Amino acid sequence: MRTYNAAPGVFLLILCLPACGGETPASPDDAGHAFDTARPDLGTDAPTEVTEGDYTWVLPPGFAKPVVPATNPMSKAKVELGRHLFYDKRLSGNQTQSCAGCHDQAKAFTDGRALAVGSTGAVHPRNSMSLVNLAYFSVYTWGNPLINTLEQQALLPMFGESPVELGLSGKEGELLARLRAEPRYAPLFAAAFPGVADPFTLESITKALASFQRSIVSGRSAYDRWYFAGDDAALSPSAQRGFALFFGERLECFHCHGTFAFADSIVYEKKFAEVMFHNTALYDLDGKGAYPAGNGGTFEITHVPSDMGRFRAPSLRNVAVTAPYMHDGSIATLPEVIDHYANGGRASSNPRKSELIRRFDITAEEKADVVHFLESLTDEPLLTDPRWSDPWK
Repeated sequence: MRTYNAAPGVFLLILCLPACGGETPASPDDAGHAFDTARPDLGTDAPTEVTEGDYTWVLPPGFAKPVVPATNPMSKAKVELGRHLFYDKRLSGNQTQSCAGCHDQAKAFTDGRALAVGSTGAVHPRNSMSLVNLAYFSVYTWGNPLINTLEQQALLPMFGESPVELGLSGKEGELLARLRAEPRYAPLFAAAFPGVADPFTLESITKALASFQRSIVSGRSAYDRWYFAGDDAALSPSAQRGFALFFGERLECFHCHGTFAFADSIVYEKKFAEVMFHNTALYDLDGKGAYPAGNGGTFEITHVPSDMGRFRAPSLRNVAVTAPYMHDGSIATLPEVIDHYANGGRASSNPRKSELIRRFDITAEEKADVVHFLESLTDEPLLTDPRWSDPWK
């Protein structure tokens, strides 16, 4: 089942999948036509405030209320505790790296590297994904369809061993002792988990980290001012032409990046969760669609041959500050990303690539227009917003 709203800023694709991580090709008849690129008649860039308990979501125009697990409702105290934990190097086994080590606010919570590097120096096979607007995602990580809550996801960098990220495997007791010894934490944990006899637990840590990450909502870009508030001066003529190309059927960018989050695996209040993973023809090592060993996308989880090379489409919000690109950081610039898709993928012969990944013609001027549009998605205030900055400085 597919549902299309008229405006690209609020587009949702709902797809019933036959298998974990699967991808059902769209026929020409149900693929839809180019979006109506007329802007909504909102005339405002004022956010909407939605209160949940003592926490108030400040939602940009066009953003729905996120879905929050009933087992971990939002609270100001949990978000603040999570912010402290996120920036605390005590959360690595050797106390050399925090979550922020791979997720720098100035880079929209990415790290600028092609491949992430863990606390022990282990180089990862994947690029660090942005943490922006995680409250709306239905699955996390690049290629694991089973990780569908932020509480689950927090355990991976903390205790994962292949590769080592924060390196806390076997050190849970040591971690809790470190946190107890820091005077700032006693009131923070007590406020975040009132009535709990001993709030210093791994469950409390993951819930607080998840709450902090859910609070990072980004939607104050030049594009948002132009699209929702009708500020014609917010976007250059070139960026406006890029907008039309992005949401047109020739380039088809919107099929994977058409929601208000500019990604497709999303969920929000009163909507079904969408889960999508795509093969973008980045590799074909054997003529049969193989990707590098240990970096095969959802295939590494399902072991279904057709899942080889399928990865989650990342959000394109703030994409101009999150280079390099793709799941392994193997494409350095936005113009090169456009070239990749215009060529039908770097390994265009890959037999398992999505049928949406196909060649298209684009002029140098059009490519520049699309890049200018993508640059307009940067939420400049996000990059220094004190709500998400390092509280230990």
